[in-house]
Parts: sequence; C-alpha cells; structure tokens
Amino acid sequence: MLDIAEELHRWCGEGRAFAVATVVAVEGSAPRQPGAALAVDAGGTAVGSVSGGCVEGAVYELCRAALESGESVRERFGYSDEDAFAVGLTCGGVLDVLVVPVRPDGPERAVLAEALAAATAGEPVALARVAAGPAELLGGALLVRADGTHEGTLSAPGASFAPGAVSASVAEAASGALDRTVAAEAAALLAAGRTCTFTTGADGAAGDRCGDPVTVLVESCLPPPRMIVFGAVDFAAALVRAGKFLGHHVTVCDARPVFATPGRFPEADEVAVDWPHRYLDAQEAAGALDARTVLCVLTHDAKFDVPLLERALRLPVAYVGAMGSRRTHEDRLRRLREAGVGERELDRLRSPIGLDLGARTPEETALSIAAEIVAVRHGGTGTPLTGAHTPIHHEPVRGLGSVA
Repeated sequence: MLDIAEELHRWCGEGRAFAVATVVAVEGSAPRQPGAALAVDAGGTAVGSVSGGCVEGAVYELCRAALESGESVRERFGYSDEDAFAVGLTCGGVLDVLVVPVRPDGPERAVLAEALAAATAGEPVALARVAAGPAELLGGALLVRADGTHEGTLSAPGASFAPGAVSASVAEAASGALDRTVAAEAAALLAAGRTCTFTTGADGAAGDRCGDPVTVLVESCLPPPRMIVFGAVDFAAALVRAGKFLGHHVTVCDARPVFATPGRFPEADEVAVDWPHRYLDAQEAAGALDARTVLCVLTHDAKFDVPLLERALRLPVAYVGAMGSRRTHEDRLRRLREAGVGERELDRLRSPIGLDLGARTPEETALSIAAEIVAVRHGGTGTPLTGAHTPIHHEPVRGLGSVA
C-alpha cells in the first residue's frame, strides 16, 4: 500500500474510512508484484491497482464489503478457462490479495497513518503486515524504521499463539516475541530495499518457527535512488528526463561551470560544478551512495573518465555506464588497466553505454541507457519478448533492491 502512500496519507488526514487491497503473493505471470495496492473509500472513490485491470472490479467489491463488515479477508484470483474475462487473470498468473478495512477508530489506523506519513515524506520505513495465518492476526500491522525501532503490533489482544489454551501473560510474551522477530527481518529487508513475504512461527521467540505459521508481507519504502550523470552534454539533458521518469533523484555533474547550469538542466534535482572524480569521492565520504545508485558517464573525455571510473568501478553501486565509441572504449580500458583497475572490476563497466536500439538522437540514446539500467536491475536480457521463452517478469537482482 506504500505505492499509493501520498493519496492514502491525505485520506487519513481527512478522517476518511477506507479499505485497502494489497497483493501479497504472485504465481506465474502477473502484471503487478507484492505490495501493489488498490484502495476504496466509503464514498466509492478508488485509487491504485492490483492487477493492471484484470480483477480490479472484483477487488473493488471486496473492499466495499470489508468496509461494511470491518473484517480483513484474503482472496485468490487466477486464470479461469471457462470465464477468463470475468474474474480472472487472463495472463495465466495467480495472485493473492489481502483486503483490510481502515476505519477512523480501527486498531491499526494509527500505525498505518504513521507509515503513510513517513513514506510520503521520503523517510526510509517498512510496513509489516500479517498476510496469512491465524484469523485473529490477519491484517495486523507493524511500522519498522531504519534503526530497527518499531511501532504497533502484529498480534490481536488475547490471541492464542500455540496449540492449546495459554495464559494472557504467555500470549503477551509471544506477541512481543513475534513483533521483535518480524521487526528484525523487516529492518534487514528495508536496508536492501526489498518488498516481499516471509514465514515465521506465531510464537516468534528468537526467530523460532514454532506455533502456527504466520506469513508476513514487508513493504519497504526508501528515498528515490540516485542517478548521477557526469558530463553536461546534450545527451545528459535527455537522460535527466528519463531518469526522473524512472523515479530517480538525478544529479548532473561537470567541471565546466559554463555548461553545468540549472538553466540547461531544469529537470535535474541538483547540478554540481566539480571534477567528476572529486565529486564522487565527496559523495562516498558523505554516505550518499548505495547499492541502488546509478552512475552514467557521458563525457567520453579521458581526463575526466579515467579517474572517475577508476573509483566508480570499485564502489558497490547498481550500475556504471560510460558513453563513447568502441575505439574510445578500448582506449579507456587500456588506461584503466594502466591505472590498476582489475578485470573483475572492468567487467562491471557498461560501455558503450545502453542497449542496441539503433538510437541516434539524444532522446533515443537516453531511452537505450534507461532500458539497460532496468534490464540490469531486474536481470533482463534486453532481447525482444516476441518469440522468446524467457520470463516476462524477473525478480530483482539480489543486492540491488527496488529502484522505484
């Protein structure tokens, strides 16, 4: 639900009652991944999507019903040969949807509202919710921050956490253990920028898998990933627009003040006048780079490129690409080897930058670069899907997390 945080944050501020349906599991080919959400308020207004259109009508009605009953429900939708275009995923996939009512006086309202406020403000936050398990736990919510602190609880008052009757004190202890276990897992997933589910035991003690199994959906929300474009050239202006479209915080850096101006790059979040390698060193020292950062080197000038790439290829960032002809690339590789850059590090360099789209204009070139960034992020091949037998949707490459 954090993918529609801004709208839901406004609804909370207005005191609206609403129900939110969130994708919690996907099998096969499905258009949306876990975390995708559709919300419906008491007046029938809807925002978001869980399937790109396949089952929106049925999920809308589930949300209306949840608002009436006040109860959370989990529903499965899949392909139906007999009625494929009614309620089913005609793409052949299966998805599970968790529908939770969020009333002004509901027990999870405060936690969800705080999570939505943090996500809207661009703060790193994870929202953990029970997606499957004992009925009394379904929809329980826990807000987890980057430092591991958490608010709320996944457990219902008086819930039973193990076979047989237990005392209230034992139930309370199990509740705290479950929250601590989930908070630790959620903090790790937040650090990686991942949204996914995991299963633990309802007892939860020290990560134990005892008690009834509980499946928890963790939605991670991080500030936008960075794209740093080195070289204030005409291709950079087009790449800035593509980067913003993909949801990046985009910086343009060039050592030449006459070219590196906000007026030439009005859509960039920042324009820095500095030598590229010196700027990169400063950003690393400030902790402003992470495993989602994208570095695009468009200067194709050895005096800028070599010292910059010598550093960039040794950083744990998501993508390093450099523009230039194949002759420029070979000369660049020679210079980098002379500077002591190893073969494993050179293998990380995407050069000439971008996918082979036959691009000529700055806009087409920016599209080819953006396409390669997406392919690297999700492990795609860049080959046409027509006639291919490769998966349409890929899991994020481990360690790169989610860029959106």
